[in-house]
Amino acid sequence: MTPDDRALVDRFLDMMAAEAGSSRHTLAAYRNDLDRASETVGSLGSASTDDLSRLGENWGDLAPSTVARRSAALRRFYAFLVDDGLRKDDPSEALPRPRFERPLPRILDADEVKRMFEAAEDRAASDEMVAVRNLALLELLYGSGLRATELVSLPRGAVRANQPFLVVRGKGSKERLVPISSRAQAAVQRWLDISAGGTIWLFPSGKAHLSRVRLFQIVRAMAADAGIPPERVSPHVLRHAFATHLLSGGADLRVLQSLLGHADIATTQIYTHVDSARLVELVNARHPLATRSR
Repeated sequence: MTPDDRALVDRFLDMMAAEAGSSRHTLAAYRNDLDRASETVGSLGSASTDDLSRLGENWGDLAPSTVARRSAALRRFYAFLVDDGLRKDDPSEALPRPRFERPLPRILDADEVKRMFEAAEDRAASDEMVAVRNLALLELLYGSGLRATELVSLPRGAVRANQPFLVVRGKGSKERLVPISSRAQAAVQRWLDISAGGTIWLFPSGKAHLSRVRLFQIVRAMAADAGIPPERVSPHVLRHAFATHLLSGGADLRVLQSLLGHADIATTQIYTHVDSARLVELVNARHPLATRSR
């Protein structure tokens, strides 16, 4: 990448951090995608539509999702250049627009989740510290739909008596309110009562908090304990189950978007495909014309 292009990219990423609140990981991904594009087109700042059209041929072997992400990064970059008066034209129309289907999330049905809770509760009945902790983890994963990173990085005082919600810092360091059930409150309080203090983390491990990898291992072990194939279960699968089962119960998509911390409603809408039968049932039962006779 030329020095002039690097300066433009730096200005673009500064804008993304300041105005869009993009995280370090998002900014690094943008920089990487722009670096890769410059290897093909040369100077990004002066690239023409013909230059960008070569990217489609160059990206022929990439997955559609990767092509879509790289194209989106370049479109946003050129929109920034035009908005800031650094270019008069926007050549990004020449970029490929792949069509692809989002993969449907893997989920557990309600009976399988029930089995996981029954097995976890049986183990926790012994008051063994690890079993009590694992039950608290499961309650928060399925009961509040937390991401793995959000869960393991909770501070020790995150769950408070008579406070039916958590303040969670999610992607892009954005905060949101997440409901916490009385069951989860009780499970967490039980864990706090028997766990050692002197740490800032709700789920400590050594001098830091529990890692995402360790959480993944714990959840899979709990699945195996309930007779469910471990490869079918992960913290994210439990988050998907939280969302799908709420939708099945009649939750509004906008409410679900807020609970999950999705920036775009399109991300939340994938759950309508997972639970399409329930949506058809709702239309037939609730639409004003459903009960109208001829």
